[in-house]
Amino acid sequence: MNGVRSERVAYAAPFLVFFAFLFLDAVVRKLGEGYAYWALSQPRYWIFPLQTAVCAVLLWRLRRRVELRPIAGFGFASLVGFLSLAVWIAPQVIFKTAPRIDGFDPYFFGSSGWPFWGTLAARLFRMIVVVPFVEEIFWRGFLLRFLVREDFASVPFGTFTWRSFLISIAGFCAIHKSEDWPAAIVTGALFNLVAYRTRSLAACVLTHAVTNLVLAIYILRTGQWGFW
Repeated sequence: MNGVRSERVAYAAPFLVFFAFLFLDAVVRKLGEGYAYWALSQPRYWIFPLQTAVCAVLLWRLRRRVELRPIAGFGFASLVGFLSLAVWIAPQVIFKTAPRIDGFDPYFFGSSGWPFWGTLAARLFRMIVVVPFVEEIFWRGFLLRFLVREDFASVPFGTFTWRSFLISIAGFCAIHKSEDWPAAIVTGALFNLVAYRTRSLAACVLTHAVTNLVLAIYILRTGQWGFW
C-alpha cells in the first residue's frame, strides 16, 4: 500500500501544488482589492514565478519515480501539438472573436532590463516546460490509468477505456475558463490520442510543450495575454 501511495504522490503532487498556488493568487488578489501596491493588487507577478520555481524543483525531485519512457512517435506528437494550437486560436482567426488582452503582461515591470527579461523568461519556462510536465504527468500519466484501475501503476500506459477517456477530458476541460471549454475538450481528446497511439508519456509532454510553444509565439506577436 505504501508503494501505491508513493506512486500517487509522485504523479499527483506537482499538479496539486501548482493549483494551490493558483488558489493563493486568487485569495491574495481578493484581499488586495483597492490596494495600490502591486504585490497585493497584482500578486500573479510574484506568485506565478514562485509557483514555477517550486513546481520545477518538485518535478526534478520526483523525476525517478515517474515513468516517462523515450519519446515515441515524435512526428505525430509534434503534429498534434500544432493542430492543438489551431484549435485554440480558431475562434479568433475564423470567427473574429474579441482579443484577449487581460492576463499576465510580461511588460508589467517595463520593456527592458532584468525585471522584463526575468518576468518573460519565467513565464515562458512555466508555459513551455513546467505546465506540460505537471499536467501530462497528472492527466495522462496518472488519471487516465487510475480511472481504469486504482493501482494505476500496474495499468500499461495508453490503455483505453471510454470511462477514463471521457472523465479525463471533462477534468481537463474543468480547469480552464468557460470560454475555453470547446478548445479544451478537443485538445484533451487529442492529447489522449497521443497517449493511446504512442504509449509514451514523454510524447504527451512533447505534444503539450509544442502546443504551448507556438501559442506563446502567437501571444507575444498579438499581445493577447489572456491566452496564457
